[in-house]
Amino acid sequence: MKIDHIAIVVKDLDQALDLYTKTLGFRIVYRETIADQSVEAVGLEAGDSIIELLRPLAEDSPIAKFRGDAATKLHHTAYRVDDLQGELQKLKDRGVRLIDEAPRKGAHGNLIAFLHPESTGGVLIELCQKR
Repeated sequence: MKIDHIAIVVKDLDQALDLYTKTLGFRIVYRETIADQSVEAVGLEAGDSIIELLRPLAEDSPIAKFRGDAATKLHHTAYRVDDLQGELQKLKDRGVRLIDEAPRKGAHGNLIAFLHPESTGGVLIELCQKR
């Protein structure tokens, strides 16, 4: 597995973009709204990986509640896999608790699935497969 992206929930997307693009010099590679997850996602090129900024579309959404009063908060680490369904089955067989039992659509058409933090040392992990 390779790191695909690191996701950070932000309260002020414009301010975060100024930091990452103007101050740090990262380049935007995608920007999209993912309505079923109630977020706007912006991907920034970081070498072979992506820093993904997530802005909740509603302050009562789960991701906004996760961020709480913080201006930004690390949300999850995503790892790229070639066969997401196969990886999920292997992990389930090894006793890993899954949030998603089956792949679902994520940003820019990727298939994604999350592993429960109770099985991953308290860290939310996303697995993603490029389409």
